[in-house]
Amino acid sequence: MKTAIRLVVIALVVSLSLGLMACVGLAQGKTYIIASDNSFAPFEFLDVATNAYTGVDMDLLSAIAAEQGFVYEVQNVGFDAAMGAVQAGQADGMIAGMTITDARKETYDFSDGYFEDGQVMVVAAASQIASLEGLKGTVVAVKTSTQGATYAESISGEYGFTLQYYEDSPTMYTAVINGTNSACFEDRTVVEWAIKTEGLSLKTVGDVINPKYYGFAVKKGVNPELIEMFNKGLSNIRDNGMYDEILAKYGF
Repeated sequence: MKTAIRLVVIALVVSLSLGLMACVGLAQGKTYIIASDNSFAPFEFLDVATNAYTGVDMDLLSAIAAEQGFVYEVQNVGFDAAMGAVQAGQADGMIAGMTITDARKETYDFSDGYFEDGQVMVVAAASQIASLEGLKGTVVAVKTSTQGATYAESISGEYGFTLQYYEDSPTMYTAVINGTNSACFEDRTVVEWAIKTEGLSLKTVGDVINPKYYGFAVKKGVNPELIEMFNKGLSNIRDNGMYDEILAKYGF
């Protein structure tokens, strides 16, 4: 009887070991498709000198993948399209300055947070609008599916403005600069980077709204190994100083 029990235990151990090896092999032998935004500097943007995408997100992903030993391919399709690609199974994960929220947790699994930011109201440099009350009767620009859009939608009735949606930040900024729209809501770090590096005729108004962390995301219940590897790699590059080096590269 004892011999039979031992054989069953051994069989279970072997089975579990083979299962774990298969999972590891799957991660090591697969090229993960990672969706991202296409114009969200300094997190992801096209470097015209190299014709390649760069930025905080791109560098963090590269460092984490090298540290954890997985292979990936980035598809810079735009923020809303990236979210759709993950949900449709066309991408294994996404990194795109995506804010971790309770609403998004219903359909995505997130990594640990890797950067904290919040939204600000943005107007043209010469604008007289100095508060939310100044938006009454105007049309405000927002970027589709972003936290800036969510916030603007939540207060549009209270402050009496309507919304116009854009698919990328540069087009949204242009609409505010040329007067098509009175203002926009954007992540503080991103719009301040654009004002500083591109000389855009914009200014921020008021305090930072709803500061939260960005996270790497996968479809809920799918590719859990990606989240595990991202978290381990993120922790390790924080410890070895590479995380700080990457942020310093972009002026943080």
